[in-house]
Amino acid sequence: MSFDLPSVRGTLTPNRPLADLTWLRVGGPAEVLFQPADPEDLCAFLAALDPAVPVFPMGVGSNLIVRDGGIRGVVIRLGRGFNGISVAGTRVTAGAAALDSHVARKAAEAGVDLTFLRTIPGAIGGAVRMNAGCYGTYTADHFVQATVAMRDGSLRAVGPEEMGFAYRSSTLPEGAVIVEAVFEGDPGDPAVLEAKMADQLARRDATQPVKDRTAGSTFRNPAGFSSTGRADDVHDLKAWKLIEDAGLRGYRRGGAMMSEKHPNFLTNAGGATAAELEDLGEDVRKRVFESSGLTLEWEIMRVGEKTPEADA
Repeated sequence: MSFDLPSVRGTLTPNRPLADLTWLRVGGPAEVLFQPADPEDLCAFLAALDPAVPVFPMGVGSNLIVRDGGIRGVVIRLGRGFNGISVAGTRVTAGAAALDSHVARKAAEAGVDLTFLRTIPGAIGGAVRMNAGCYGTYTADHFVQATVAMRDGSLRAVGPEEMGFAYRSSTLPEGAVIVEAVFEGDPGDPAVLEAKMADQLARRDATQPVKDRTAGSTFRNPAGFSSTGRADDVHDLKAWKLIEDAGLRGYRRGGAMMSEKHPNFLTNAGGATAAELEDLGEDVRKRVFESSGLTLEWEIMRVGEKTPEADA
């Protein structure tokens, strides 16, 4: 490690393996993993850390490939001090580490409809940063504001315009760490909302490889995007169909495979490396382009350093 670490109340772990913190179970170590005790601990750490040291906020690793060489700098992972959920009227405030599914359920119990979050893997910080969506509803549709720790340690309230929501993305600055977010939901009967979520779960389980090691949808659906942050599927193009039409359902490389159940799910079928997963994805992109003339864009975030062997 080539940089000094400020004193913290949370936990600092040098050379922390990250594979067990990702859903795909691959990847090298973080040069340093920081788990802050609370927002004040996080902000003090960022303010004191050398500005040249890169910072990567990591959620529960549900939509992430950490490359085999690991991540340089500091990986920040929020935990118990950041997972609170509260409801006031039709407004729901959730810590960045709160699981999307838990927020949906807690809101439903209070008669607030944020049911779109129920089947989205991961935590609220990632949902906001990536404008996660499901069944035609996106985070941007319900987002009010987020509290964000900036790289210089300042704490800011960030509204929808500053978030710059687009399809499966936002323009939040690099190194910024979402601390919590506020959402506005529609009122609803708790029993009706519970039934709605049960139906969503049944539909998901019937079509997606929920028991396999995946990272959610691998590629974005080719689509336009409106200024409100909503996808405009005017051509009704689906990534899974393009992959299917290219003959790539079940296609594999080493331990990496495109799921037989849903071909837009990249799967660690056993012993895959991060390089195998990423290389398979790139091969799929190439073959889909050759088949359809369309270029698939990654939805899974790929971070960190490749090993010399992978580069070779």
